[in-house]
Amino acid sequence: MCEIINKINEYKVIPVVTVKDIDKTLQQAKILSENGLPIMEITMRTDISMNALKEISKKYPDILIGAGTILTIEQAKQAIKYGAKFLVSPGFNKKLVKYCIKHNIIIIPGCVTPTEIEMALNCNISVIKFFPAELSGGVNMIKALSAPYNNISFIPTGGINLSNLKDYLSIKKVLACGGSFMIDDDLEKSKKIINDTQKIISEI
Repeated sequence: MCEIINKINEYKVIPVVTVKDIDKTLQQAKILSENGLPIMEITMRTDISMNALKEISKKYPDILIGAGTILTIEQAKQAIKYGAKFLVSPGFNKKLVKYCIKHNIIIIPGCVTPTEIEMALNCNISVIKFFPAELSGGVNMIKALSAPYNNISFIPTGGINLSNLKDYLSIKKVLACGGSFMIDDDLEKSKKIINDTQKIISEI
């Protein structure tokens, strides 16, 4: 695996942030950086998401930052230009995946079915986003898919929280878990959640 994927595997979690206020998101980035979890995925779901990505990349270069909800090649180009180190898409977009592979961009596409996983394998993709995790069968579904596709690593996202995080991370083929539960609008609460998350990771 490449260095960035190895880093994601080392951190075990990817805090997912939907930007509503850039200053608040910068504060959240600061908390992640200062509390031993310098990684985050900024979803491209609001008009200010790209600007937040750009600001975090400049102010917190230690953070391994990714851009999520990438739906188009143009979004991919802009996200990389603004500092994203990896891209995440909710589904498998063949045109987007092929563009990223051609330009040596790390893309983690969403796949939840055997057909989608085989599409990923045909593009030499070995790390996929399993989304929405809980609604798609959760832990049991990943275990079932891991049997025939033992060369695929999963990053489940969607419905994951402190109560089920350990269950997911205990699966051998789960590389890391994504989730918005790690970042709260209450910054002090975020610190506690990050600490609790790290405790769970240490028990794996």
